[in-house]
Amino acid sequence: MLPRLAFALGLCAFVGMLGCNSNTAPLPDTPAQSANGASNGSFAATNGADCLPAIDLADQHGKTVSLAALKGKPVLIDFIYTNCATACPVLTSRFAQIADKLGSALGTRLTMVSITIDPEHDHPAQLLDYAKTHDADRTGWLLLTGTPADVEAVLRIYGLKREREPDGTIAHVTTSFLVGADGRQIRMYDTMVVAPATVVGDIDRILPRALVKADRHRRDRS
Repeated sequence: MLPRLAFALGLCAFVGMLGCNSNTAPLPDTPAQSANGASNGSFAATNGADCLPAIDLADQHGKTVSLAALKGKPVLIDFIYTNCATACPVLTSRFAQIADKLGSALGTRLTMVSITIDPEHDHPAQLLDYAKTHDADRTGWLLLTGTPADVEAVLRIYGLKREREPDGTIAHVTTSFLVGADGRQIRMYDTMVVAPATVVGDIDRILPRALVKADRHRRDRS
């Protein structure tokens, strides 16, 4: 309990320095350990729900994307909003570093997804501008929006909810999720802490199994 409390307090202090509020998903008690025994920001997933349901959203180019259609390869997913000038650019920068390390595997063997938690403001045009200005305009990286009801339905599946402060500030989600080819969560990350190499290492370990599932998925559809 004490390590978890210390982690939570540390995260709140960090987010507090950014001048924003956190709405991060609760993390399990058993994080992976780095060489010095500290949490490396990678946690075992505890959510057994289908995290890629048949919910239609729109990408940064205005194309309709069903989350269910992303099944067949792993998905790395986070939640951001484009008006954020504090935490979200940091989260996106971490994802960009992961994308750099993935190289040609991004899009061909894994999809990255960033879903806005401010759909009232973030339409495809805003997401495309954000992608271009935050090194996220890459093949295989989808920035998604939708109706508030659809976005909230996705958030509920991940154990999250949209929250606003009296001044209108949106509470940030600093947890990201590695979802398998079957739509089930494999890992959770404190994106503010985890090293991109740690995430890529987790992806590398599941890709052989994911590719087998993807081949089976393609055969079943043909």
